[in-house]
Amino acid sequence: MADAGYDITRLAWILRDLPVELIGRVRGDRVMRLPKPTPEEYAQLYPKGGRPPKHGPEFRFAKPDTWPEPAVTTRTATTNYGKAVAQAWDRAHPRLTHRAAWLDHQGELPLAEGTLIRLEAEHLSKDRAAPAVWLWSSKTGTDDADVDRAWQAFLRRFDLEHTSRLFKQTLGWTRPRLWETRGRRPVDLADHRRLHPAPARPAGHPRAAAPLGKADRTAPAHTRPGPTDVSEPPPAPALPRQSTETPTARPRTATRHPEQTPSTPLRRGQYRPPRDNPYRPTTAERLKNKLRVRVPRDSKGLRQIGHLCLEFTQFG
Repeated sequence: MADAGYDITRLAWILRDLPVELIGRVRGDRVMRLPKPTPEEYAQLYPKGGRPPKHGPEFRFAKPDTWPEPAVTTRTATTNYGKAVAQAWDRAHPRLTHRAAWLDHQGELPLAEGTLIRLEAEHLSKDRAAPAVWLWSSKTGTDDADVDRAWQAFLRRFDLEHTSRLFKQTLGWTRPRLWETRGRRPVDLADHRRLHPAPARPAGHPRAAAPLGKADRTAPAHTRPGPTDVSEPPPAPALPRQSTETPTARPRTATRHPEQTPSTPLRRGQYRPPRDNPYRPTTAERLKNKLRVRVPRDSKGLRQIGHLCLEFTQFG
């Protein structure tokens, strides 16, 4: 038995030499292929001839128009879900491609034929609507008994899986405390099913049961089932406490000038004062550089005129 997360056709092809039958649930949006037509049917469908097809017509789960008449139809009365109707189509198979599990397959891809089963009940608990369940079995040529055994076995597997899940919830395994698991021994699932009392200990045992008093006799019994005698685990060894001090971070030195934020377009009538760019020379520096280039170094008078122009430019 397998759920929809497993590639049931791949497993069936790998285990094809063993006397086992694989049954798995498939999603409700899948598309499978029916068996290819016989030579007589092929001659009627294609009178002009041509290459015989490898696969038959499509079988879309979401489109009942593509469903032919089922080979087997069973009706079973259930206790809680009304009447269960199972329809089966023989030799249904998926059209395989060189992807996923078939990526490294050598040679031609095989035909993994099986029986496609559609199970639908009247209602679920509390009169809820019951969606259809699609199953695929690796066995071909099934009859009524095989179809009923297939879907009933799958529902039994579902009950066993959820029973194990509920046991884990009762024992508290779904909410583990990781900091308290050191030194604890695992609990066997069979301990939860023990309904008989624990064996009596000898009189000299340190944990021997003392005679019950009047208050103990009237005490209510445990309302929650569980193991009748599970000894307390030994205490976990104390771990050395680690220092929680954070080392002081070394101050970083600026390696470059911080980048300026990108400018946004101005609105109408908005004024933005210019920002000082350290890499752009000022007006005085540009004028000074021009005078240095044009004024000869040996001319003292022209150099003084240049300084006077500079001061006049700076201070107005």
